[in-house]
Amino acid sequence: MAWFEWTAAIITAVSVYLQARENIWNWPTAIVSVVMYMVVYARSGLYSDAGLQGYFLVTSIYGWYHWQRGGQGHSTLHVSRTSKRVWLWCAVLGAAFWISAATLTSRMEGASYPYIDAATTTVSLIAQWMITRKLLESWLLWIIVNIVYIPVLLLKDLYPTALLYAVMLVLAIKGFVDWRRSYHAARAAT
Repeated sequence: MAWFEWTAAIITAVSVYLQARENIWNWPTAIVSVVMYMVVYARSGLYSDAGLQGYFLVTSIYGWYHWQRGGQGHSTLHVSRTSKRVWLWCAVLGAAFWISAATLTSRMEGASYPYIDAATTTVSLIAQWMITRKLLESWLLWIIVNIVYIPVLLLKDLYPTALLYAVMLVLAIKGFVDWRRSYHAARAAT
């Protein structure tokens, strides 16, 4: 199974790199990686994360379309900022989802770190939706999630995936910097 996890990790790193570069090909590579990670997480007892991959599959298909046609007049979508209203909705829905997921998974046999697992899953749900909308602050959420995931994955002996999350932490920082630059360039152009 180690080769499978390493392959999934490499494909995911490529996908996140492409995402940070605003390259549309991040979405098809994401589709492959999330299907592979459904298996990795389910076998490790990280059930919230296994379920999260199904969500990533759906949002990857949506994001692929939305990045190409979600802008004004069905044009290419540009990076924008997250409004206070969106932050409020994300916080309310996120709290409700976290409580529900943590309660449910804490009762499942073999569950590992159900409250942390549910929290990182919840923030990942929000961050992924924000990525599909090209909201700059999505990268800040990914930075937080990656920092929390790394020690959990090490404790579960998922070393290739822990390394992946360390790489994704660096890529999330790069994504934030690059998207902020793109945001300011688009604003200056208008």
